[in-house]
Amino acid sequence: MEANQTAEPEASVALATGPAPGGEEKQRRRVVYATLVGTTIEWYDFLVYAQVAALLFGDLFFSGLGQWSQLTALATAGVSFFFRPLGALVSGYLGDRFGRRIVLVLTLGLMGVSTTLVGLLPTTAAIGIAAPILLILLRCLQGLSAGGEWGGAAMLAVEHARTGHRGRMGSFPQMGVPLGMMLAITVMGAFNALLGKEAFDAWGWRLPFLFSVVLVVVGQYVRSQVAESPVFTELEESKAKAKTPLRELLSTHGTKVLKAAATMVGNIAAGYMIVGGFALAYVTSAHDLPRTQVLMWLFAASAVWIAFTYIGARWSDLSGRPVVYKFGYSMLFVLLLPQFWLLSQGTGLGVGVALLTLAVPLGLTYGPQSALFAEMFPARIRLSGVSLAYAVGAVLGGAFAPMIAEALTQGFGTVIAVAPYLMGMALISLVTAFFLTDRSAEPQESMAEL
Repeated sequence: MEANQTAEPEASVALATGPAPGGEEKQRRRVVYATLVGTTIEWYDFLVYAQVAALLFGDLFFSGLGQWSQLTALATAGVSFFFRPLGALVSGYLGDRFGRRIVLVLTLGLMGVSTTLVGLLPTTAAIGIAAPILLILLRCLQGLSAGGEWGGAAMLAVEHARTGHRGRMGSFPQMGVPLGMMLAITVMGAFNALLGKEAFDAWGWRLPFLFSVVLVVVGQYVRSQVAESPVFTELEESKAKAKTPLRELLSTHGTKVLKAAATMVGNIAAGYMIVGGFALAYVTSAHDLPRTQVLMWLFAASAVWIAFTYIGARWSDLSGRPVVYKFGYSMLFVLLLPQFWLLSQGTGLGVGVALLTLAVPLGLTYGPQSALFAEMFPARIRLSGVSLAYAVGAVLGGAFAPMIAEALTQGFGTVIAVAPYLMGMALISLVTAFFLTDRSAEPQESMAEL
């Protein structure tokens, strides 16, 4: 049984349930743009690393490891996940004590700096073992940023929403992952086309990382235009903020952190087949498909992912979060085996069908996540709760999903061996969905104490 006693009285957070005045609607639009644009840029930075690492970093930074070079390059993408909990703890404290906006500014800046430095980093051929060490350190800084960014953006969006619209508002920061993927593919494709494969592989891979400087400036400007979350403002005015958010979270809602994390492990493990570089690396190496063709299918799959993220979020506003999760994870579980069979055939059309159909349940189970997490924790410790749950879920589900997939493929001699692993992760999330309490129709003020 979870305790719900708090050291101080919880603030009553009142948000309008009917049509909002013009000023509030204008602010909501700003929040949509700020969370969508900023999160897209954040994930562009994070995902361009995964894509370039899958294609080139094995040779550029880990060539001395021979047949293990590719596996190690994929592992560097995963090591950042272990710094997400630290980022979540720091951002959760800052967000619950000082506001959601400060988290957005700090995390985007840290991600931009670390990404730019990757683009400036000498390779192993130039500085020896220092190169892979510095590369891993910069990837860890990206993980620190990613662990803190999502919670701030998601809660800023959800806490500005009217009752019955939290899923929809919360879907916009969720779209940042597939949109970041599309942006990464577009930028990489453009530089690859302009420079040619030989030049891109030699030095042009640095340009997508350096391009991050421009994007971060744009993102910081957009985020500077939004107001603080009305929920946090209410807490501040009523002096009901938690003094030690993490301690209060773990003592009163610790099991909810694990439950929330379990709802996302199936999604993030399968999703990292697309955004983590595994699918790109596998089909371009094992079946020699043109890189541009595979990137085109990944771009299309990301677009499908965006559409079903919104559909899943809006559906969850109408029918409840658990309903959408149960349907989405059941669909994912059933489709994984035929999808990986299609990947194993290595045809362009088969790869496209596999990726496009994978994006449908990914979107359905990703869209409602912001609202679901927000509804699981009281406002005074909400950012700490959702950030930590997201970080734990990311570690358990996605940290080494591409590396595990690569190891299974090598060990069994077929990519189909990856499907049972992902089906197991989907099953964990599906079972957890049956233990969720739906609060999608409740107003914010009834969530003062959960």
